[in-house]
Amino acid sequence: MTTPFPFTAVVGQDDLRLALLLNAVSPAVGGVLVRGEKGTAKSTAVRALSVLLPEVNVVAGCRFSCDPASPDPTCPDGPHTVEAAEARDARMVELPVGASEDRLVGALDIERALAEGVKAFEPGLLAAANRGILYVDEVNLLHDHLVDVLLDAAAMGASYVEREGVSVRHAARFLLVGTMNPEEGELRPQLLDRFGLTVEVAASREPEQRVEVVRRRLAYDDDPAAFAARWADEERAVRQRIVAARELLPKVRLGDGALKQIAATCAAFEVDGMRADIVMARTATALAAWDGRSDVLAEDVRQAALLALPHRRRRNPFDAPGLDEDKLDQTLEESAGDDDDPDPDGPGGGGQPSPEEGPQGGDTGAQSEAGEDGEPQPAAGGAGEQAPARAAEPFRTKALTVPGVGAGAAGRRSRARTERGRTTGALRPRGALTKLHLAATVRAAAPHQRARGRSGPGLVLRRGDLRQAAREGREGNLVLFVVDASGSMAARQRMSAVKGAVLSLLLDAYQRRDKVGLVTFRGTAAEVALPPTSSVDAAAARLESLPTGGRTPLAAGLLKAHDVLRVERLRDPSRRALLVVVTDGRATGGPEPVALAGRAARLFGAESVASVVVDCESGPVRLGLAGRLAEELGGTAVTLEDLRADAIAGLVRDVRGTTSRRAA
Repeated sequence: MTTPFPFTAVVGQDDLRLALLLNAVSPAVGGVLVRGEKGTAKSTAVRALSVLLPEVNVVAGCRFSCDPASPDPTCPDGPHTVEAAEARDARMVELPVGASEDRLVGALDIERALAEGVKAFEPGLLAAANRGILYVDEVNLLHDHLVDVLLDAAAMGASYVEREGVSVRHAARFLLVGTMNPEEGELRPQLLDRFGLTVEVAASREPEQRVEVVRRRLAYDDDPAAFAARWADEERAVRQRIVAARELLPKVRLGDGALKQIAATCAAFEVDGMRADIVMARTATALAAWDGRSDVLAEDVRQAALLALPHRRRRNPFDAPGLDEDKLDQTLEESAGDDDDPDPDGPGGGGQPSPEEGPQGGDTGAQSEAGEDGEPQPAAGGAGEQAPARAAEPFRTKALTVPGVGAGAAGRRSRARTERGRTTGALRPRGALTKLHLAATVRAAAPHQRARGRSGPGLVLRRGDLRQAAREGREGNLVLFVVDASGSMAARQRMSAVKGAVLSLLLDAYQRRDKVGLVTFRGTAAEVALPPTSSVDAAAARLESLPTGGRTPLAAGLLKAHDVLRVERLRDPSRRALLVVVTDGRATGGPEPVALAGRAARLFGAESVASVVVDCESGPVRLGLAGRLAEELGGTAVTLEDLRADAIAGLVRDVRGTTSRRAA
């Protein structure tokens, strides 16, 4: 067995270690989500925690770890006798992001179930994690169907397995711990809220601390057992402190003053629902117990807020995580004590405007965007270049879909053959059977019953009779944005609207589990501002800082996008692409720029790439160049004004219709 890296030997990462220890003291806190860049000891610390957890008492021989003090009356291995008990180490079960649903929830022996009518159930990872830790590395990359299962189990404390009329239920209460790199995409809000606490980790910038990290890691790699032995006393002390804190926990008093501070803090940060209040209360209580105190103090409430609220106050993936600590301190101060009539001119009163509002309560930065005549001012970076315009408020859109039926990664945009969704037919299974098509299986076996000597009520099955259900669901696509940042787009109000439209489509891509990429063109060339990624907030950040100015090398932008799609087809051939070109259609610079742009566009048309041109042309006279570009691409064009909710429904039909005509 591999010797884990000692928990107490992890250098720095105080918030991470504290959050994990609080969950060890009080599993009711609800788990931890660890966000941070690669190489910051996220997985190392989580795996080291399992060694520190106290032993658990379980029913001997029970595959579902039932508690002998109160065994589950519906346990598939039951009924249990109280006498059959044993103690074992707490388990940490790892869920791979590529696991199947059957591996997570368990699987039934379908042949025995049909032929013999018995519930031959093989437990999955949820059963193994009951009363322990379920750890998901790169949890943000977990497929949606596995996320759905985790949500159900976390909400109900039980796992239900339904397979063609055969039902099994077992307890599934676990501490959910996940690690993720935000650069690879965000987590679904429903699962995000299921984590009790969250911490942000980053590598230290202190040379001395970095040296110590390397020194300890090299010593561990040379001799793990000897390194762990050097830290045995520290590990033993922390384990004893966890046990003592667990014993003290029921005696900790959470007074009305602390509860008032918790409620006021959650209200001030406008978190949804009441789960945040409950998690903060449990965390503050665990903090007091960890420090050996029987009363919850204001400092416990403050620390609990820093751990429990950052991931709950985000309204969309473009919001930066974290809390305003000045606002937190002010809220805690105002909600402390019994003074119900605070000074209106004091902190939180209405007598003075905030520094951000200025003397008249307005945005002091509003006039910095333009001169007195309303024209945008050039940036200091050079002639012909404008400072980045601020994006307009994003709006709700409907989906642009890729026509046809694909077979890409699970998502929510375009039609695809998937493991989940509506049943559209049956086929012979390739490899292990995962989704039985019962009617087709019975039809395949029925003609052979007499030849197989059937004499009883049971159906005589052979492996060749089994049929896999063919299902249709939704896939995620690669949405590649090609954004014109040239001088013809540089009018500040216009570029603000353009960025707002792209942000709206990025938010839609996040909700539909797409990958996104960003190509921009201006001056004399195009660049890949963001290679295809699952992190739409990274795309939003690049878009926000996008400067404008110079000529319009439209052909260069299209050719760069073509190269990006070519490489992505080699990396992920099953993921289909949707090209979104945001431009007014003008092409300048170099010899025959318009003809060259047309030839570049026809490359996409020849490869049947689904495409949409967002026409940014404005003014009373319109040249219709974006519409002509859409025809060359074999796609459709839509104006900025039409790129809103109901108007996009017609656009979807146009995309499908155009592609169908091209295929014909």
